[in-house]
Amino acid sequence: MRGSDRLRELLAPDGAVLLTVECQEGVVGRDGALPELAATARDSGALGSVARLVAAAHEAGVQVLHAVAERRPDGRGANHNARLFRAAARLPVQQHTGSAAVRIAAPVEVAEQDLVVRRLHGLSPIAGTDVDALLRNLGCRTLVVTGVSANVAIPNAVFDAVNLGYTVVVPGDAIAGVPADYTPAMIRHTLALVATIATTDDVLGCWEKPRPVSRA
Repeated sequence: MRGSDRLRELLAPDGAVLLTVECQEGVVGRDGALPELAATARDSGALGSVARLVAAAHEAGVQVLHAVAERRPDGRGANHNARLFRAAARLPVQQHTGSAAVRIAAPVEVAEQDLVVRRLHGLSPIAGTDVDALLRNLGCRTLVVTGVSANVAIPNAVFDAVNLGYTVVVPGDAIAGVPADYTPAMIRHTLALVATIATTDDVLGCWEKPRPVSRA
């Protein structure tokens, strides 16, 4: 089977789910807590690619699930057992529940049929959340992982999904991390070992409806 045919099979709308990871105002927004990551996500085109994939998924009938990281204003239930968590607690913009920081950032659009899963702890958008149960109830076989960051949450999502038995597709141009050149290294040396690496255009080609052939 050719690679393009295999990808089309993996991405069949009845068995695929598109996951966006932390594409929220407080992370990738212009006034977010992580300006370097936000700039990289936008300047690299990754956030725009996520938006294109979400729009195509809506059109093709592919379920979209948005994973959002947030915390209570009092910090109750949040992790404190790693340097990353302690640093995040000191950032000028906090991902507080109900605040603008935890809204999905433009240009990504949220449709009525989308699912939004919010987590108060940990590093993974899957482990310890409702995502696995939702995916199984949806009949998901292939999870398309997009968003940020290639440093932490994206590899966590990919490994968790693979460990749970899902096939994972990662559009490499729809994820971002810092520094910018870290993302291709992560893809090549780590994610490519456990996931199918594609491009946004590859995925769009599988979800776009074929145009009718005009007869002159």
